[in-house]
Amino acid sequence: MTSTAQAQKSGAGTAHPDHLGHVIFIAAAAAMGGFLFGYDSSVINGAVEAIRSRYDVGSAALAQVIAIALIGCAVGAAYAGRIADRIGRIRVMQIAAVLFTVSAVGSALPFALWDFALWRVVGGFAIGMASVIGPAYIAEVAPPAYRGRLGSFQQAAIVIGIAISQLVNWGLLNAAGGDQRGKLMGLEAWQVMLGVMVVPAVLYGLLSFAIPESPRFLLSAGRRERAKEILAEVEGDIDLDARVAEIEQAMRSEHRSTFKDLLGGGFFFKPIVWIGIGLSVFQQFVGINVAFYYSSTLWQSVGVDPTDSFFYSFTTSIINILGTVIAMIFVDRIGRKPLALIGSAGMVVGLALEAWAFSYHLVDGKLPAAQGWTALIAAHVFVLFFALSWGVVVWVMLGEMFPNRIRAAALGVAASAQWIANWAITASFPSLSDWNLSATYVIYTVFAALSIPFVLKFVKETKGKALEEMG
Repeated sequence: MTSTAQAQKSGAGTAHPDHLGHVIFIAAAAAMGGFLFGYDSSVINGAVEAIRSRYDVGSAALAQVIAIALIGCAVGAAYAGRIADRIGRIRVMQIAAVLFTVSAVGSALPFALWDFALWRVVGGFAIGMASVIGPAYIAEVAPPAYRGRLGSFQQAAIVIGIAISQLVNWGLLNAAGGDQRGKLMGLEAWQVMLGVMVVPAVLYGLLSFAIPESPRFLLSAGRRERAKEILAEVEGDIDLDARVAEIEQAMRSEHRSTFKDLLGGGFFFKPIVWIGIGLSVFQQFVGINVAFYYSSTLWQSVGVDPTDSFFYSFTTSIINILGTVIAMIFVDRIGRKPLALIGSAGMVVGLALEAWAFSYHLVDGKLPAAQGWTALIAAHVFVLFFALSWGVVVWVMLGEMFPNRIRAAALGVAASAQWIANWAITASFPSLSDWNLSATYVIYTVFAALSIPFVLKFVKETKGKALEEMG
């Protein structure tokens, strides 16, 4: 019997409505890792200037402390899959929850700048692990018919985490009288901002005890009966033996791609791998993470009141959520490539207007009114067009564009390129902005513009194609 016939016989992908609520809870609980991913990535935005003041560090050193978490992200992402294959998906979630908690406490109560940086790395490990294990677990537990929609929980959770972190930061700053170093609960406000992450981290850990292990992992560990129980929970009244046989057949037929599989002539990657790397690099080199790591600092540098700067960071996060929803609605309707091109064009406009606005000299420590409003609106336009295109499209395309035989390894290389590019932008922004803020945004504008011919010439549409068609 073919796997297709087995799927039809077993009813795979046709979860009964009674079971769908349970599956949604499972996916939402797993996506809490994505929420923490977004929260931890962005919460530092509220602490940048306070850290600069407390430890009296220059822009270059400050940038390294902010960006060092990304090194942990890369390591955590690289090893999460291997660890999950050995000890299970749920255990990896629990390890990530512990690391998030430890990082939150350590970052809130540092002795000096060096151990603050260390706790940032620990948090980075957790982010990297959550970025890998959440989508993988949801894909393995979700009934096939609902996999795409449930898989989108992870990206939605990330952008919600970013927004909530900015809302919490804004609220705490107001409570501290608008001073990032103002006293709250015996600590400075920025310390409380970082420490609050303990709450969702503990919740993530508790939820991990309420959801089942992946049937795929249980089968790989020889625990067939438990795998059947979970399949019955999430997929309802199906032929469990046929469903298990289908999963086991898929696991046996998988090819574990290696780095060598990516090489195409000499020491160079195959062209499709370079295209994946290019997508990852362009996604970061437009400067999107400046909006999430440094936006409060950016607005304060051009004369915006600290409390208002935190509020603008929050409104930007709301725009990010809106753009993500738009992308999720249209990515399967108009296609990946057109959406990427629309996003690139919009980002060019937004970034160019920011560069123009920031080119004006400050008057009494502030941008002139027209330029100030232009910069603020343009920043929101930039984030909107990024979120409705490259923020979602790149991850969708990276999951689809590679041939089956190299997909896992190629996706790993492309994701690593993304973390490295993210680190380069995050580490360079403070020094670049000290040198020339307008020129910095010109650089980001150039990369946004270059992404257009890159997509037109090299990127192929993957909408509506089976994964087996990718060559």
